Amino acid sequence: MSEQKRVRRTSEQIANDLDLQIAELNDSIQDVEAKKAEAVEKFDDKIASINEKIRKLQARKQDLLTPKKRVRRKTKAQQIKSLVSKAQKSGMKLNEIAEKLGVSIEE
Repeated sequence: MSEQKRVRRTSEQIANDLDLQIAELNDSIQDVEAKKAEAVEKFDDKIASINEKIRKLQARKQDLLTPKKRVRRKTKAQQIKSLVSKAQKSGMKLNEIAEKLGVSIEE
């Protein structure tokens, strides 16, 4: 076997190799930052959707806690009175209303 001597590299060659390694590492950093940006975007979307759900639930809670205005029921006398007033507003006279109801008006 012939023994070969190891070829020694110059400091410029070593520096060039180191520059290549640095460039590769910078490229890998850029790749990792791109993945990080994608992940951050996904998490921001998730956070936004959760915040929207929270807003909807808060609106439901507010609707539940806010008392609604109750409509009072009308008595039969009030219902009849409103019915007669509506008939009068539509242009019917008392005699016509009584005739339709089959009742006679005593004067």
